[in-house]
Amino acid sequence: MSDFSREHFASDDDGPDELPPVRRGHVLAVSSNKGGVGKTTVATNLAIYLRALHEDLPILIFSLDDQGVIERMFGFEGEPIGDGNVKHGWAERSFERLVHMGQYGVHYVPSAPDTSLLKARADDPETLRRILDHTEWPGLVIVDTKSDLEALTRNALHAADRVIVPVSDWTSLEEAGKVFAILERAGRAKQARVLLTLVDRRTHIEATGEELAGRLRAEIRARGWALYETSLSRSPRVEALNSESGRPLSVLHHARGTSVHRELRNLAEEVAADLGIVPARATAPYAGAARTPHAQRATSGFKAALLRGLGRSQ
Repeated sequence: MSDFSREHFASDDDGPDELPPVRRGHVLAVSSNKGGVGKTTVATNLAIYLRALHEDLPILIFSLDDQGVIERMFGFEGEPIGDGNVKHGWAERSFERLVHMGQYGVHYVPSAPDTSLLKARADDPETLRRILDHTEWPGLVIVDTKSDLEALTRNALHAADRVIVPVSDWTSLEEAGKVFAILERAGRAKQARVLLTLVDRRTHIEATGEELAGRLRAEIRARGWALYETSLSRSPRVEALNSESGRPLSVLHHARGTSVHRELRNLAEEVAADLGIVPARATAPYAGAARTPHAQRATSGFKAALLRGLGRSQ
């Protein structure tokens, strides 16, 4: 496991802004204008790994996409989602009524099945920040964004204390520059961190023979962008987790023998240190979360299961 150091994030002439320990509602967004870079895989699995490593830290995840991955992954089978989703929370200016207790001890808000009306309400890029302020989530909020830089994604960028920008190839690196440009105009460029994803050590640049991952890392540093030390490997086993059943499966529980399992744990620890997450204090359950019988059983049993998934014993 790679040791965390703040110099991993520092550019040549400036260091990252300091954040207080996570106590109430820090926001982490995962954003890329390019599809196929593992954005949703990072967001969902990072929520699970962070919850496993910091079992008293409440984690809330939702998506500004309309593909329904969040509720399929975290919702309990056979239990109704209810009559509300992200769109309703946007209209009500709070997600409090819509928070569900989900699998793996992660809370979630169901996705809007159609984001067109939601986009019409997102012209002000500060709207999501105000919604999250009103929601008053007491831990960490993770926002998965669509593969675009339109109004909803810009809201996520403006709301986030940290923005993870996945980069898997040269095209996605160039697209990452657009995310940094938006944040730069908002005076928030220091909130962003590049994460190398889908890394294949066998891929080399034909003209020079240089390893692609090493070339990308060098270019990212040359541009002065902050970069997580951990990178995520390409894994056919992990890619299959999204299609083996009717719901996406977690790397923690279904791909423990892969390098991605180890890398995601390292990444979770690196992100936790970056955000200033400290050993968590006991926190009262969020008042707005739905407490179904499945959720109650999950709360009592998820710690042991997650620790087993991390290869630890109680």
